[in-house]
Amino acid sequence: MRILMWHVHGAWTDAIVRGQHDYLLPTTPEGGPWGLGRGGRDWPAAAREVAPEHLRYEDVDAVILQRPDEIEESERLLGRRLGHDVPAVFVEHNTPKGDVPHSVHPLADRSDIPLIHVTHFNDLMWDSGRAPTRVIEHGVNDPGALYSGDLPTVGVVVNEPVRRWRVAGTDLLPRFADRAPVEVFGMGGEPLPNAIGLGPDRLIVHGDLPTARLHEQLAQCRVYLHPFRWTSLGLALIEAMHLAMPVVALATTEAIRAVPAEAGAISTNVDELLEEAARLVADPDEARRRGAVAREVALDRFGLQRFLDEWDDVLASVAAGSRSASATEEGVMA
Repeated sequence: MRILMWHVHGAWTDAIVRGQHDYLLPTTPEGGPWGLGRGGRDWPAAAREVAPEHLRYEDVDAVILQRPDEIEESERLLGRRLGHDVPAVFVEHNTPKGDVPHSVHPLADRSDIPLIHVTHFNDLMWDSGRAPTRVIEHGVNDPGALYSGDLPTVGVVVNEPVRRWRVAGTDLLPRFADRAPVEVFGMGGEPLPNAIGLGPDRLIVHGDLPTARLHEQLAQCRVYLHPFRWTSLGLALIEAMHLAMPVVALATTEAIRAVPAEAGAISTNVDELLEEAARLVADPDEARRRGAVAREVALDRFGLQRFLDEWDDVLASVAAGSRSASATEEGVMA
């Protein structure tokens, strides 16, 4: 199939473009949220950059939507109606916001575009209305068991930690830095030292690294910390588990299903997490043992092939539904 989709979430896109289809990624000279294309990523050739104005001439079989505004933009660029002339599915990456648990999804009044949630928690908490729903949990291209844990530090991956503050658990970092130095990876981390008042002896900010370098440097940290209060399920957490890192995580949203206690520690009691993080930093052998459990769980639950197989099933289903609807319409018109 030839699938139109925008490059919105890099780690998720990294997984989906490794499937058996052709993926058309709108690309503009200025890049940005509507024209990032491959974004310099080392992706298979099947992930092809296309100028938006050329999409009308592409034989698009399906559209994977990730933002509500993409519905109107897709129809404008293709000259076709989504859910009628061309099948589409909507991937909801985010937890609901606002009046939770009464948050109504933007596609709740549509039954022609299936809604794919990336976690069971999201499926539970969003009011999806008439939209048919399904959960396809994340899949990760296995980076390998790179964990060495050579550094007695706590690693965190978070984008825009200052702007996202309590959502990302940024306010908790000084408490963990009291137990061991914290290394932060991700976009927008430059203002963090001033925002939380920590010096380089307690806080190291690495910035946004290429994926391979991120994995290599993160795997040197003794422990991975997932301090998010409200997020779907960070792919960085799953990648850290694939690396064979022990995980210390807040037991919020979907993390409670993804991280068994044997893989590190998971709790809503921050004091418990502080104690466990300090214990794992001080005990490399125990950290290595728990990291091995984390990797085993990640390979079993979040393997790439399972993810791609489930997406193949969804795409085949919406394509078949579109053909059936077209045949029925033609029969009525005849």
